[in-house]
Amino acid sequence: MNEPQLLIFQGEPALDSREVAKMIGKLHKNLMRDIHRYINDLTTSSKLSPLDFFIGSNYKDAKGEIRDCYLLTKMGCEFVANKMTGKKGTLFTAQYVSLFNEYQASLKKPDSYTIDDPVKRAERWIEERKAYEALVPKGQYFDSQMRNPGTMTVTEIAKDYGMTATKLNRLLHEFGVQFKQGKHWVLYHKYDGKGYTQYEPFAYNDNKGVHNNLKWTQRGRKFIYDTLKGHGILPVLEQPELLPEVNAVD
Repeated sequence: MNEPQLLIFQGEPALDSREVAKMIGKLHKNLMRDIHRYINDLTTSSKLSPLDFFIGSNYKDAKGEIRDCYLLTKMGCEFVANKMTGKKGTLFTAQYVSLFNEYQASLKKPDSYTIDDPVKRAERWIEERKAYEALVPKGQYFDSQMRNPGTMTVTEIAKDYGMTATKLNRLLHEFGVQFKQGKHWVLYHKYDGKGYTQYEPFAYNDNKGVHNNLKWTQRGRKFIYDTLKGHGILPVLEQPELLPEVNAVD
C-alpha cells in the first residue's frame, strides 16, 4: 500500500487500520491495541455502537497467516484524530478529510440539464448517454443471462465463461478492477460507488468481527462483461467456435 486508499463497506467508505497506522506514524499492533481500548469504552454506552466507528476485518500477512485489522469509518478516523495532538494529528486529519470529501464529491456529478454552459452541458450529456448505453443488453449472452434480477457471486458469473471463480478473480485483478484485502476482494477506488457490487457482511467470533462477502449487481455483471470483452474474453454462449455454422447458399 503506497497511497492511502478508501475501501467501500456496505456502500460506505472506510480506511484500513494498516493505512491509518502509516498515516499517523504508529505501529499497527499499537493502533490495534488502542482501537481495542476504544471499543471497550464504547460498549459501555447503550447509545453508541462500536461498528459505527471500527469494523472488524482481517488480512493475510507475508507468511500467509491471517491477522486481525479494522476498517475505520469517517467517525472512526475522527475518533483517532481526536486522541492526537501536534503536527501528526493535523496532517492525519487533513489526509482523511480530503479522502472522504473526494469520495463524496465523486458521487455528486450534476445532471446535464442543470448545467448552464452549453459546452459543458453537451459533454455531460455525452457522459450520461454513454452510461445509459452501457446498460443496454447486447448479444446472445445478454438476451439469455443479463435480465436475471438480484446479485450474483463471482462463482456464478465465472460459470458463464467456463472458468473458475479463482481464475475470474485473478483476471479482474490483472485488469486493474480489484485487489486482495486479507481474504476478500475489494474494488479499486475508481470503481467504488458505481453500483457494481454489494457487500454482504456476516459476523464471526461471537459478533466481534465481520467478514465482507462481495457480490456483483447486474450493472456490475455488465461491467465485467465489457471489461473481459475488451481483452478478447467472451462468455461461452458468444464464443465463435461454439456458435452454429451457417451454410452458404449457392
